[in-house]
Formats: sequence, structure tokens, C-alpha cells
Amino acid sequence: MTITDTSPASAVRTPQPAEQKWTPRLWGVLAVLCAVLFLDGLDVSMVGVALPSIGAELGLSTTALQWIVNGYVLGYGGLLLLGGRTADLLGRRRVFLTALAVFAVASLVGGLVDDGALLIVTRFVKGLAAAFTAPTAMSILTTTFHEGPARNRALSVFSVFGASGYSSGLILGGLLTSFGWRWTFLTPVPLALLALVAGIALIPRDRPAAGGGHDLIGAVTLTSGMLLAVYTVVSAPERGWLDPLTVGSIVLAVALLAGFVITENRVAHPLIRLGILRIGPIVRANLSIVALFGSYLSFQFMMTLYLQDVLGWSPLKMALALLPAGLLVAVGSPFVGRLIDRYGTPRLILASMTSLSLGYAWFLATAGSTPHYAFTVLPTMLLLGGGFAFGFSSIMSQATDGIDDSEQGLASGLVQTSGQVGAALVLAAVTALVAGGSHTGTGGGTDFGQFDPGVNLVTGVAVVGLLLNVVPLLRGLRARQIA
Repeated sequence: MTITDTSPASAVRTPQPAEQKWTPRLWGVLAVLCAVLFLDGLDVSMVGVALPSIGAELGLSTTALQWIVNGYVLGYGGLLLLGGRTADLLGRRRVFLTALAVFAVASLVGGLVDDGALLIVTRFVKGLAAAFTAPTAMSILTTTFHEGPARNRALSVFSVFGASGYSSGLILGGLLTSFGWRWTFLTPVPLALLALVAGIALIPRDRPAAGGGHDLIGAVTLTSGMLLAVYTVVSAPERGWLDPLTVGSIVLAVALLAGFVITENRVAHPLIRLGILRIGPIVRANLSIVALFGSYLSFQFMMTLYLQDVLGWSPLKMALALLPAGLLVAVGSPFVGRLIDRYGTPRLILASMTSLSLGYAWFLATAGSTPHYAFTVLPTMLLLGGGFAFGFSSIMSQATDGIDDSEQGLASGLVQTSGQVGAALVLAAVTALVAGGSHTGTGGGTDFGQFDPGVNLVTGVAVVGLLLNVVPLLRGLRARQIA
């Protein structure tokens, strides 16, 4: 779907050819970008499986273990938007390769430390590195592959590796943890180094943006506000939403972000052109990824707790139970590019939200107090996998279509920030509801009742995403009928 942008940047955009030949070098660039996305998904899921073993060896409490995950989210979600714009301003190749090297070093250090606090620091550093590699990889992809069939095809392949990384991490995490949790940190190191060497050889040099690099106040207020906002979200369930420190953090984060908006409207060279937020399809793409990531990751979080803590399943058995969703994403994503060319992103995003909503609704309707895997969990995971397969590539495509090459890092950073921060918000709310349900539910045996409030919430999030996309489509159909 092409977006008409009347900004000055779009006025000087050079038209791209309709077709693009896929040379071996072009395939090589895509392979490097896919490898980095694969590593991101691999790292997140492997560490999640290894948390109980980490806590046992290092003597960490449940609260401290949460920060091994939340430390990554804090660095990733807090700096994503800045990471994407930095790539535009300093050069995508330079930022991508530097951040990838930092990711490899942090992985190595994390696998060697014996102190829980240092381990959490390495996770924050890895999240920070991913905040620069993820949007930069997207902007390299969207500027290397021409808008249209070539870019849609590349995005489809790209999303396959993201899903494969997460799915593989679940299985590898179960296997590697049996040899020692440190292997879940050390395994990504050689893969990251190989990707780094290939990236140096294959990724073409690019020229930084001509302007927009003098907004120091905007950079400080944005980074500080985003970091504080994400920290507040992930720590509030434990501390309490009405705790004075939580309330104060929220107020300060809002003030910093408000200061950023004021700054961007006044400086000559803003870090972020706020006009991008007035493009309807881009706004809908950012809200849609909140519904996608927020509901999907939160539901998997609840299923992980239920299958391991309540049913007593091993990490490997739990991973195999959730694997169908990831496999469906890996198998289905290569075809999404062709579907985007034929039907457009709005219809595919609508199909994604419909599949997600049906999946959660099916679970609520059939789960009862003890969900049956074949009748309830498996169909749910297949519907969720289909929803993710349709949604991820389509949302990413819609979020960057029609944007000038000089702002591709900004657009990709914006949509990924929405996904990460949105997922943190929904997961924080789900965690609070599940914790409350553990005190009020029936408890004991294999009862799922304590998770019902959380499933109700993720269902509501998916339905909101559905309504967000169905209303504009219906308006468009009515307008054509009147015409």
C-alpha cells in the first residue's frame, strides 16, 4: 500500500524501478539481516527457559530473575526509537556493525559472570545493542530492497527468521539448560561474530543524513523519558501502581516526553519529524503491533507458567507444546509477501487481528478449569501462529511504505518501539492480574482459574486491534460504493 506523504523529504524522493534483480550480494545482505533477527529471537526465548536454573545457581530471588528479562526490555524498548534515528544520522552500516559487536561481547560476558547484578547489567547492554541492530536492520532492508514486490518478499523472509529464532530458542534452551544455563548465553557469540564478519564484507556503505543531527536536547529528553517509562512499566506490578515512587516516575516520564515533543516542534533540525505521526496507515500499523505483540507474548507467558509451574512439565516438553505457533509463522511467512502484493496490507492486518481474536476466544470458550491440549491449546496456538504470520510482515510493510529513505530508520524504530513498549505494558498488566488471581482463585491441582483474568485482557487487546483495522476498511468500502 502506497502512502502519500506531502512532507518536503518525500517531494525529492527518487522513483524506484518496478522490478529489482536479486543478485548473490543482495541475498547475502538479506542473510546477514535475517541472522541478526534470528539471534534476537533465539536469545529471548533461550534465556526465558533457563531462568529457574540461573536462579538456583546464583541464588537469585524471583524478583531478581524477572530483571534478567526486564533488563533486556528496558534497554531495548527504551532506546529503540533513538537507535533507528541514529542509524539515519550516523550511517546504517556503521551503527549496525558496532551494535552487533557490542551484542557479541555482552553475550560472552553474560555467560562467564558469577554475580546476579552483573548478569542483569549484561542483559541491559544486550537490550541496548538490540535497540540499535533491530531498527537499523529494518532500515537497511527497506532501503536496499525497492518498495513493492521486492521489499514485501524480503520482509516475508525476514519475519521467517524472527519466528524461527524464537521457536529454535525454545527447543535449544531446553536442551542447553540440561548442560548448564551458561550455554544459553555463550551459544549466540560465534553466530554473532560470523554475522559481523559477513556484514563487514557485504553491507554497502551508506551516507548519513544531511541534517537533523544537532538536536541534543531532543535526544536526551527522548532517551530519558523512554527509559523511565519502560522501567516504570516493568517495575510497577511488584511495587504497586499507586506507590509514590511509581506515580512520581510516571509523572517525570510524561514530563520528559512532553519536553521532547515541545523541543521537536521548535528546533531547526529535529531528531524526529513529528509529521510522520499524522499519517493514518502508519499510526494504525503502530497500534496494531501493540495488539499483536502485547497479546501474543503475554499469552505465551501465561502458558509457560501454567505448563511448567502448575503442570510440572519440563522446559523441553513445554517448548514442544508451544512450538506449533512458531512453526506456522515460519512456514506461512514466506507467502505473505505475495499476499501483500495481491490484497494489500490493510486486509492482511485485519486477517491477523481476526485470527488472534478467534484464538483467544476459542481458548476462553473451551478451556474450563483444566485446558485439554489437543482440543484447546493446540487449536489456539495454530490460530495465534496464523495471526502472527499474517500480521508481522504486513504491519512492518505498512509502517515503512511511502517513507523517504532518509527516514526509514525512524519509521522502523517507531513501529518496533511500539511493539516492545506495548508488549511491556500488556505483560505488566497481565502479570498483576495473574498475581491477584493466584490469591483469589480456587488453586491447587491443575486449575487454570488464576490465569483467566489475564486471558480476558489479552482477548480484549486483540479485539481492540481488530476494531481498529475493520472500521477504516468498512469506510473505504462504503466510499467506493457511494462513488
